[in-house]
Amino acid sequence: MTHQDKLHVLPFPAASGTTAPRRAAAATAPRQDRSPDSGPDAIASSPQHSRPDPSDKLARAIAALRGALEAEVAKPPAPDPAPLEDPYTPVGTPKPRWRAGPENGRSAPVAGRVGVAAGAVTPSGRDHTPREKDPLTRRMTSIHLPDFAMERWLRWAATQADAPPDDVPVALAVEGPHGPVIHACTRAASGEGVHTGARVVDMRALCPDLKIVYADIAGDQVALQKLMLWMRRWCPWTAVDGPTGLILDTTGSDHLWGGEAAMLRDIEEKLSALGFSANLAVAPTHGAAWALARLGQVRDICTAEALNMRIAPLPVRALRLDADTCLLLDRLGLKTVGDLIAVPRISLARRFSRAALPQNPLLRLDQMTGTLAEPLSAQYDPPRFAVQANLAEPVQDPTAHLPALCTELCAGLDAQGFGARRIRVTVFRTDGEVSHVEVATARPSRDAGHICKLFDDKLDAINPGFGFDLITLGATVVEALTTVQTRLDGPADDDSALAQLTDRLTARLGTHAVRRAVPHPSHVPERATRWEPALQHIKTPDIIRLARPVRLFDHPEEVRVLYAVPEGPPAQFVWRRVTHKVIRFEGPERIAPEWWQDMPRTRLRDYYRVEDHYVRRYWIYRHGVLGDTRGDTPRWFVHGVFA
Repeated sequence: MTHQDKLHVLPFPAASGTTAPRRAAAATAPRQDRSPDSGPDAIASSPQHSRPDPSDKLARAIAALRGALEAEVAKPPAPDPAPLEDPYTPVGTPKPRWRAGPENGRSAPVAGRVGVAAGAVTPSGRDHTPREKDPLTRRMTSIHLPDFAMERWLRWAATQADAPPDDVPVALAVEGPHGPVIHACTRAASGEGVHTGARVVDMRALCPDLKIVYADIAGDQVALQKLMLWMRRWCPWTAVDGPTGLILDTTGSDHLWGGEAAMLRDIEEKLSALGFSANLAVAPTHGAAWALARLGQVRDICTAEALNMRIAPLPVRALRLDADTCLLLDRLGLKTVGDLIAVPRISLARRFSRAALPQNPLLRLDQMTGTLAEPLSAQYDPPRFAVQANLAEPVQDPTAHLPALCTELCAGLDAQGFGARRIRVTVFRTDGEVSHVEVATARPSRDAGHICKLFDDKLDAINPGFGFDLITLGATVVEALTTVQTRLDGPADDDSALAQLTDRLTARLGTHAVRRAVPHPSHVPERATRWEPALQHIKTPDIIRLARPVRLFDHPEEVRVLYAVPEGPPAQFVWRRVTHKVIRFEGPERIAPEWWQDMPRTRLRDYYRVEDHYVRRYWIYRHGVLGDTRGDTPRWFVHGVFA
């Protein structure tokens, strides 16, 4: 290889802060200016311009690339763009109705206090828009009564002096598809091998001394409903949860009993005194409380932070699924709730997306974790305003405690600007029964003395049983009540005397014994007014007030009339064998029959207000018109008397 065939080795251009040797040489070299008369031949003959230098172009390219790299490195990093929410939801992936953190890169608004007092100063620069409440802040208490039917029958047998000894096996039976089956059994029967769901003939072959009694399913449900109302001594929201369970929303109620642990012990002690064994648990969701009460520890308490850890080892039947779905999940290898959580939702959604709630593990899992809301549906709503007196010993008469409860209740109503329309006294008996009595008012009231007097003749209807240790006074129906000053000397003249008289008469005589006249939208006089119970809240329609007599007869009385002008007002009439000469009259006022209620041949009426020579005014009418082809000669009647 000759020297001419070797490639030239170019030096790497120096940094931007130093001067390259090539640039220095170019600066010191003399500049060769091209003359105007130099043409292409001159350029071609010059050895410098015969071919462009490739090393110069490569050096400039490398320098430009190096500068671009340095500028890119020196540029501050741009923030990552906020991820946009995908509007498309894959099958089986639920859209959450609440969020625990910021959304779309924006800080979540800070929830402010609702109803801030006037003049209060809030920190500047802070958004007080309320946000949705975290569902995991709720506290649900589940009560499982595994032997409720058997223990209830033992209580009934004890009252009949027919309770069997503890060592005698007893079982309750119900009708099955192939004969009677075991519904519940005692501990002695369980020790002999008797179990629920087996046929009676098979269990009798196993245990010949087994005593069979048919179960009262309807009675058990009624007793469970009564027990559900009795559980409202701990919290206002309770409901039946299956054939052997109760669910309580104890959010904000546990501190009244010394905390959740003390509350659970109190519930368990009182149920044990009634003869019922119970398993209890508290959790943030209904599903988690249900599962821990049946599969958890004794008086189990689960916090929101430990929810996922506590439910993961539970079997899939803790999700309240039916037996077929649990068997299917077991065959798929999903034996625990944690196994179900680990599986991608899209895989299970292809199979269970259209299944009902008891057969849908995805929906049940969302309910257990709080992603899907599961509100408590109570059969009877608790009163909005209520006060209670917890007694140290059972008593038989609540009269001594009623004035203090009325004063406390009316103070709460006054603070909120409400008045009570219905007030109920409820006593919680020591034998698990609940008894109550209720009174009503004609208008909203928060007068403690008046409300207390309404119960004077009502408390005798309460059956105290063996005594009660808790009394509750609640306003079941309330309405807004504002105090308006109508007198110059200060107090408000609200015309409550008539309303209080109506309340006392109704409390003594009964609801349907005291009535009042209520306008009815009809132009026929005998239909324009109806009599309704005085305490019934009826919206009065807007009716044009016409000149009507103070006294209106139930049945119009016929009179004999002497005409002064044909088809005109009467000149005189005879009523109750007394002749009345008409001095003045006004009318007629024609009232046509109501075609949607009256018979087809009903005649119209022409009413006159007349005054006789005794200066007495009457309201008379002519029934029909001559030639209306709906009857004979028109007749006259007296329908009312003016004052």
